[in-house]
Amino acid sequence: MDGSSAGISGQYTRSDNDYNQPDDHAPSSGRASGRGRYRHATVRQWDNPLRIAPGRNEFYHSSGTRFSQHLQRRSVNSAQDFNALIKQEIMDDLVSKSDRFGHRYNGRNHGQYASSIKKYTSAAQRPLNRGEQSQLMRLLQNFTATRSWNWRSLTTTLHSFTSAGVFTPHKPMDEHVKLTQAALLSTLLDAIIFKCNQKPEASDIGAQEIANLLWAMTKLVDNRQELAPEINKAVAALLPHVNVQKDKFNARDIANLLWAMAKLVDNGQERTPELNEAMVSLLHHVNAQKDQFIPLHLANLLWAMAKLVDNGQEQTPGLKETVAALLPLVVAQKDQFNAQGIANLLWAVAKLVENGQDRTPELKEAVAALLPQVAAQKDQFNAQGIANLLWAMAKLVDNGQERTPELNEAVAALLHHVNAQKDQFIPQHIANLLWAMAKLVDNGQERTPEFNEAVAVLLLHVNAQKANFKPQEITNLLWAIAKLVDKGQERTPEFNEALAALLPHVNAQKANFKPQGIANLLWAVAKLVDNGQDRTPELNEAVAALLPHVNAQEVQFNVQHIANLLWALAKLVDKGQERTPELKEAVAVLLPQVNAQKANFKPQEISNLLWAMAKLVISGLEKTPELKDAV
Repeated sequence: MDGSSAGISGQYTRSDNDYNQPDDHAPSSGRASGRGRYRHATVRQWDNPLRIAPGRNEFYHSSGTRFSQHLQRRSVNSAQDFNALIKQEIMDDLVSKSDRFGHRYNGRNHGQYASSIKKYTSAAQRPLNRGEQSQLMRLLQNFTATRSWNWRSLTTTLHSFTSAGVFTPHKPMDEHVKLTQAALLSTLLDAIIFKCNQKPEASDIGAQEIANLLWAMTKLVDNRQELAPEINKAVAALLPHVNVQKDKFNARDIANLLWAMAKLVDNGQERTPELNEAMVSLLHHVNAQKDQFIPLHLANLLWAMAKLVDNGQEQTPGLKETVAALLPLVVAQKDQFNAQGIANLLWAVAKLVENGQDRTPELKEAVAALLPQVAAQKDQFNAQGIANLLWAMAKLVDNGQERTPELNEAVAALLHHVNAQKDQFIPQHIANLLWAMAKLVDNGQERTPEFNEAVAVLLLHVNAQKANFKPQEITNLLWAIAKLVDKGQERTPEFNEALAALLPHVNAQKANFKPQGIANLLWAVAKLVDNGQDRTPELNEAVAALLPHVNAQEVQFNVQHIANLLWALAKLVDKGQERTPELKEAVAVLLPQVNAQKANFKPQEISNLLWAMAKLVISGLEKTPELKDAV
C-alpha cells in the first residue's frame, strides 16, 4: 500500500516561541503538525513572527506624555515591577482620563499601559504565568476600549496584550478571568470592526497597524477557538484594508501577513474573495521585494504557501512564481537559518512537493543546502522540530528524493534525539514520527540499532497516551505499525501493547474517520493479519466498525483507496474473516467504482484488484454482473 494516503493533522498547544507547523500537519498517507497547525501543524510554524526577531518588529508606542507617574522610568523586569503595574491607582487614572475626555479620548494612555505589560514579559522572556494573569485580570475589569480610540491605540493594546499572554487560556482557568478576557476582547474587536467599516478617507489605519492587528487576531484564533466567530468577523472587516494598502507593506509586513492568512485558513477562516484578493496582491509584492527578505521571512513565507496549498489553495502561476523566486534565496542564506527555520523550510518544501510542486533544480538545490544544516544543528531541535524534520525527509524520499549521504546523516542525527527527547513528544509527534520511520523503511532505510531503539521508545508512548490520539493519528499509527511489521519489525511486548491500545479506539471513533483513514485502517489490519497477527475480539470489532463506513462513503474513495480496500477485504477473507452481510455489501459498493474509475488505476493497483477479485471468487463471492464488469 502506498503510505502517501495516510495523513497527519491536528492542533498543537503552543507557546509563543513554538514552531508554526506542523502541523502541523504532516504526512498524509500527518497535522502532525503542524501546534501545528503543526499546532503542532503544527510541523512547527512560527506562531509569533512579531516576537521572534526582537527589534525588527517593533511598532508604535506613543512618545507623548506618559499616562501615569507609576510607570515613569521603571525597569519592568522583576516581581516588584509587576506589582507596580497592577496598582489600583493606575486603573483609576486610566478610567479618569477616559471619562474626562469622553468621545474625544483616543485611547493613547490605555495603549501605553498595554505596552508596559508587554515590556514586562519581554524583559522576563516569557508570557504572563497563570498567577500574574489572574492578578492582572482583576485590575482590567474596568479597562474598556471605545470606538473613539484611534488605530494606534487599538493596535498597540490588542497586539501588546496578545503578545504578553493576557488572553492565553490557561488550564484550569478561573471563571472571573475567562469573563474579563471575553469582555475586554469584545470591546476591542467591536472598536476595530467599527473603524474598519469607516470610509477610507475617515480612517487613519496604516500598513504597520494592519500587519500587527492581523497577527494578533491570528494568535487569538489559534488560542481561543470558542471566540473564533467573533474574531473571524473582525478579520473579515480588516482584510479589504490589506488590498488598499498593498503598496505600503515592507518585506517584514508581507511575510507576517501571509503567515497570518495561512494560519487563519488552517484554523477554519473562510477563503473569501477578500482573502484571496489580499493574498494575490501580497504574492506579487513577494516577487518585487524578494531581495529584502531575511531568513525569518523566508521560512515564514514558504511555510505559509505550503499551508495554504495544503488547505486547498490552487497552485496558480503567481504562487509557483513566488516559490521559484524564494528557493534561490534559501540557498544563498543557508548558513543563517536557525534550527526552527530549517525545520519549517524542509517541512514546507516537503508539503509543497506532496501537493504537486515540481521538483525543479532550484527545489533540489534548496533541499541539498538545508540537509547539512540539520546535522550541524542537531542539538538545537526540540521535539516538534525533530518530528517535523523526520516527516519531511520521509515525504521527500517518498516523492523521489535521492537518499544522499547528507540525508542519511540527517536521519541518523535525528534518530538519536528521538531517544533523548522521548518524554517531550505529544500524541501528534508520536504519530508523525512512527509514520515517518515506517515510510523511510518502506523506501530502503536500514533498520539500525538507533532506529530500532527509537521505534521501541515511541511504541511505549503509544500505550501511555492512547486516550489522546485523534482519528487521523490512530490511522497513521496503525498504518505505520503494519508497515514496520511488513518490513521485519519484531512483534515485541511493546508492539503488542501499542496495537492492543489502539484497536479499541477505532471502534470508539468510527464515525470520525475520513475515506482515506478507512482505506488505510482496513489495509493495516489486513496486513497485520497477513503477517501473523491474531484475530482478537478487538481486531474483529475494528473491522466490523469500519465496514459500514465503506458503504456510507463509497463515492468518496479514489482509485488508491478502492484498490487498497478490495485488497484488504480479500486478504481478510483469505485469513478467515467471516463473509458477513456488511462485508458483502462493502465489496458490492466498491466493484462499480472500479468500472467507473477504470482509466485512473496504475499498473500495481490493477494487479492488486485482479488478485483481490480472484481471491474473493475463490472464497465464495458470487460472480455478479458488477464483478464481471470490473474484471
